[in-house]
Amino acid sequence: MKPPIAPRRPSRRTLHGVTITDDYAWLKDGNWQDVLRNPSVLDPDIRAYLEAENGYAETLLAPTEALQTTLVAEMRGRIEEEDSGVPTPDGPFAYLWRFREGGQHQLIGRMPRAGGDVQIVLDGDALAKASPYFKFGSTRHSPDHWLEAWSADVRGSEYFTIRVRRWDTGEDLPDILEQTDGKVVWGHDGAFFYYVRVDENHRPLQVYRHRLGTSQADDVLVFEEKDIGWFTRVEVSASRRFCIIAGGDHDTSEQRLIDLSTPDAVPRLIAPREKGVRYSVADRGGELFILTNQGGAIDFRVVTAPLATPGRSTWRELIPHRPGIYILEIELFAGHLVRLERANALPSIVIRELESGSEHVIDFDETAYSLDIADGLEFDTATMRFSYSSMTTPTEIYDYDMASRVRSLRKRQEIPSGHDPAHYFTTRITAVAHDGAEVPVSILHRRDLARDGSAPLLLYGYGAYGMAMPASFSANRLSLVDRGFVYAIAHVRGGADKGWSWYLDGKRDRKPNTFDDFAAAGRALIAAKYTSAQRIVGHGGSAGGMLMGAVANRAGDLFAGIVAEVPFVDVLNTMLDAELPLTPPEWPEWGDPITDEAAFRTILSYSPYDNVAARNYPAILAMAGLTDPRVTYWEPAKWIARLRATVTSGGPFVLHTNMGAGHGGASGRFNRLDEVAITYAFALRTAGLANLPETGHLDLVVAGDVASPI
Repeated sequence: MKPPIAPRRPSRRTLHGVTITDDYAWLKDGNWQDVLRNPSVLDPDIRAYLEAENGYAETLLAPTEALQTTLVAEMRGRIEEEDSGVPTPDGPFAYLWRFREGGQHQLIGRMPRAGGDVQIVLDGDALAKASPYFKFGSTRHSPDHWLEAWSADVRGSEYFTIRVRRWDTGEDLPDILEQTDGKVVWGHDGAFFYYVRVDENHRPLQVYRHRLGTSQADDVLVFEEKDIGWFTRVEVSASRRFCIIAGGDHDTSEQRLIDLSTPDAVPRLIAPREKGVRYSVADRGGELFILTNQGGAIDFRVVTAPLATPGRSTWRELIPHRPGIYILEIELFAGHLVRLERANALPSIVIRELESGSEHVIDFDETAYSLDIADGLEFDTATMRFSYSSMTTPTEIYDYDMASRVRSLRKRQEIPSGHDPAHYFTTRITAVAHDGAEVPVSILHRRDLARDGSAPLLLYGYGAYGMAMPASFSANRLSLVDRGFVYAIAHVRGGADKGWSWYLDGKRDRKPNTFDDFAAAGRALIAAKYTSAQRIVGHGGSAGGMLMGAVANRAGDLFAGIVAEVPFVDVLNTMLDAELPLTPPEWPEWGDPITDEAAFRTILSYSPYDNVAARNYPAILAMAGLTDPRVTYWEPAKWIARLRATVTSGGPFVLHTNMGAGHGGASGRFNRLDEVAITYAFALRTAGLANLPETGHLDLVVAGDVASPI
């Protein structure tokens, strides 16, 4: 079967003295906003092309169908089908989620705190029957425990509809709120709540107050962000006294408080926005605790301020800035302050007793691991909940008594098909980048691996927005490791794995550091004899998909294959289109190429789509979602089309678009495994471990698609 040939319909524009030709701009539907709400209105020519690409992908990957079936069975066998979360106490009840055996979606319920039967108020499996796609947004019970506000997305486009359900009857109230981000913050009397409405371009700019029993048309606008480059969200404060209206972009933030005991309260500003200054607020009585980078604190510090006068002039230092020790978040309790910190890509939890000021750190033994502080529902408690895992150790959830310093294991992730951590080994190495920067690389492999350079290796990376990639447990990746793969995570710049400066050194004009770090990680793994050149499969999604596109252009000779999920590869054209949902909010991250010539030329120098060249490329699999509002479907579609039309050898180049899902792929915990199986089968096949000849070469040579040996 020949691959689809996308017609060239050149579209040209000149900016900053440079003319850009885009042969495949026509793949962007002019009515993309309508497509997000109703995928059936997609332009027929575009639909036909995407479906032809899916047909080609299916044919090309047909020899791996049996392998995919095996992979799905393996991964499903590692899932505890009748699973449940640790109940979270709040007043007379403890709230929880669970899955039934064979169920795809969560059941939301509660039980009396003193013990008793579980009551289910929301059955995700039943709700999902009404649409091909279903995903819960959030659920939140009212303070009086009579009602449950819940939201769901039924297209994958991240437009969430909010409803309110009675706990006593299990019936929904008439209230239906459309086109929201899905989250609510209840007023204390349980008669109203706050939520964020998303505009026609999918931007969260407006906060509304909804009173139960009224229509959405009657809702009161309490705050509107005028800067279309800012995101706005609502959350409940630490003490549950306030609704926090939090806004910001990737450089700057600003927060307001609304008293939840007063239905007509107006938002109260903490400190006005100041470019480059970020802060977040937690409250305790008449005192605020503020996490901020103000005052040159690149890795953040903690200050306090009076609730009555919260402006910057009253901020008093509590936890000073310590370069290289990044404070990710703080959780405030009535008597304790908890900090989640990270240094050199390793997290730690620090507990501070507020009355005495004494601190202690919770200790862990492994050399690479992941920590998360769980959201609680109670403020006046000495119990803090956290989760721990490593690349060999399944997730463990602990309740920690901050006064006695005793941790209690509440749940350990069960692997029904069996998992012995002793059969695996995790470690870290350091790759030295082009400029001398030391890039941590976390590694997982079977303990019996022979380090002779012959093993295939999957190298994962992201590197954007200050998001760190934790060295956490994944049951799915064992399907690769048990077949002889080494699994590695490159903690590249652009993430905050080594502090906020690590992030700053991988954004805007320094973005190429991210790509060079990833290539350096690959070379370091080769030098350490974990693998060899063209035995590596690169893997990344979203901004990590952009990383995949860039390294395919810049260091493709290292890779046997590239898996790019919902890849942000058309960076320049997207950043030039101010109408797209995320473009204005993304300018602080990448630069504004419309007004800033230097930013234009920097993005043009690395944008994967614009830098496809006439050379050999590894095999590439791009995964897309038709209703994705974050990375639009046409980015990977255009990229694959240009690759086929340009390269001199290599490939094949495969595009798979989920026509009924968005950024997160298929909904349902088992349906998602089908997509994971496709990516793993592709990785195994390109690495020569999927029933290929002894040469390990990809054995499909398809007319019209370059497919030389890898």
